[in-house]
Amino acid sequence: MKSSHIVISRETGKGLSQSLHKTGQKLVFSNGVFDILHIGHVKYLKEAKSLGDVLIVGVNSDRSASFHKGASRPFINQDERASIISSLFCVDYAIIFDEDTPIKLIQELKPDIYVKGGDYKAEDLPEFETVKSYGGKIHTLSYTYGKSTTKIIKQIKSYGRDIK
Repeated sequence: MKSSHIVISRETGKGLSQSLHKTGQKLVFSNGVFDILHIGHVKYLKEAKSLGDVLIVGVNSDRSASFHKGASRPFINQDERASIISSLFCVDYAIIFDEDTPIKLIQELKPDIYVKGGDYKAEDLPEFETVKSYGGKIHTLSYTYGKSTTKIIKQIKSYGRDIK
């Protein structure tokens, strides 16, 4: 199946997932806010893609991002964040989701592999039971230490004090 590198609807994602499963292709899924894209995100998504045939990335909606990151976030709106993520060479599709966790989206897509960063333990994830219930696997990837959106925000704020 040829990748389009586009933002798709949940309904399209469900149909795509069903097609992939019928043809024996491995669907990999991950999710995040991706408010300020950095090298940690890119390395993570590139590694996630290497685990299967098609990588779909769930992007938290603006409401969901604010719930997780605070009222001042996100800095970049959901449509732009999803478009940026879907444009990466390693990402096949992006889907915006509004829930606080991707559990419902995971239930709809039933990815073969659900990927999270190494700063998480699989059994502590709220999605753990859902993924296990249909026979999916959870894969945690290595964490790129020192690279985070929070760190970038702190750097920008400190530079602001130096700008005249």
